[in-house]
This record gives sequence, C-alpha cells and structure tokens, in this order.
Amino acid sequence: ERLLKPTNSTMMRGSILSAATIAAVALSASAFVSPTASNNLARTSLHLYERSTQADEENVIVSRRGALSKVALTSAAAMLSSDKVLADGEEGRLIDFTVENLDGEPGKTGTFTVKTRPDWAPIGAERFETLVSEGFFEGCRAFRVLPGFISQFGINGNPEVQAKWRSKNLKDDPVAVSNSRGTLVFATAGPGTRTTQLFINLNDRNSFLDKQGFSPLGQVVEGMDVVERFYSGYGEGAPSGRGPNQGLIQAKGNEYLESSYPKLSYFSKVQFK
Repeated sequence: ERLLKPTNSTMMRGSILSAATIAAVALSASAFVSPTASNNLARTSLHLYERSTQADEENVIVSRRGALSKVALTSAAAMLSSDKVLADGEEGRLIDFTVENLDGEPGKTGTFTVKTRPDWAPIGAERFETLVSEGFFEGCRAFRVLPGFISQFGINGNPEVQAKWRSKNLKDDPVAVSNSRGTLVFATAGPGTRTTQLFINLNDRNSFLDKQGFSPLGQVVEGMDVVERFYSGYGEGAPSGRGPNQGLIQAKGNEYLESSYPKLSYFSKVQFK
C-alpha cells in the first residue's frame, strides 16, 4: 500500500497521515483533508477513505486532480444548495435506519430516515437502494465517527458478504450538490471505485469535498439528532487514531468490532418506508 503524500493545495493544509499495511489483506485508500482550524474547534488533518483489496490497481490519493478537476468545474455551475434541491426533488425512496448503542450505551435506540436522490447521483442512489434491499447494512457498525466532520459506515459484519462487493466498483457520478450537513455520500479509493462504504456529513463546512469528486446521493430528512449521537469515543481509525482498523474489519468483521470496540453504534434494522 502506498503512503499518502502531502499536497500543496491551499485547500488541504496540515500534515497527511499514512495508512497502515494489513497482513493478509491488501488494502488501498482514498483520502481527503479537513479544513484548517476554525473559531472554536481546532482541526487536524483527517482522512476519509475506503479500503479495498485492489492495492495493485488503485492509487492512494489526496485529491482527485486531472480528470476529476473537469468534473468539479463542469458541475460547479449547476451546484445548488442541498436544501433547495431537496425541496424541489420528487424522486427517490425513503429508508429508515434503526440504530442501537447510541452514545455507546446498550439499550439506547433511535431512528433516522434517508431519502435517496437519483436526480443528484443516479448511479450511487441505485447502488445504495440495492444494498438496502439485500439487507447489507443490518448489523453494520458506524466505525469512524468524527464529530463536526463525518460519520462513516458500510463494511458488512460478515467478511464473506463484504468480499462479494469488493470488486463491484461503480462509475463516478458528477457532483450535483454540495457536501452539506446531512448529505449521504459514498467513500472511495480513487476514481471509479465506489462500492459499499458511505459517510454522512455532519456540518455545512465540508464543501471542500465537492472539488474532490465526492457526490451526495441522498440526505437525512429526519433524525439528524440521532446521527449525531453515534458513538465517537474511539476517534480516528488506526493507525492515526485509536479507532478500528478497516483492514481488520474487512478480514474479521463484527467479531473484531464487538470484542475490541463494543461501544460502536450499529444498525439493527434498515428498511424502505
């Protein structure tokens, strides 16, 4: 696995952290760096990445320059606020998530609802709906929760199930709306590598992700307060933090998470409304 390299982009300041090599599981990652410190919240460089078993074919990137820069430029003119587009859109499906271990405490349960937006990202929305219909997300942990930034999930608790999706990469959707609070987005390992991992944006300051090609495919329309109660005490994932190692999640599934990270919030039921 290659190391993440620093960038000179003025939008991505701070140090870039490297990703770990996991024995017996060849992994790759895409990454972005969060904005610099703002008024009351000191921010360090954070990575949003999806690991896969295609290390020989995928490059670890910080921003998707080149081809994706054209996507960013062409989509910028059509960029609308998420609230306006959501109000106008009539397509998509409503999906309810039942969440366990809110705040890291057994017995604390809540629900939130996502509306898919095929008018924003038709390819991504279709994949997400397919995963829901197959029960993929039930039992999945929110393994990377960074308050004020993102909550990431989408590695199945059964390694055999997850393995079936690793090579089912999607083509990219152009970025049609900004990465605002509550939008649902696929994580990637580079251009054309979306599979099953997603994140929910937790603030309205993640618009810097737009130029990196992260295309929202839906939005939380109810229960954002529940999303913000996903357990975040483990912090950033290994090796840059104490949180779960994505390679080990893929290799060992929920057996690894339940024993080493028992407080993680997880989905007990995910169904269409």
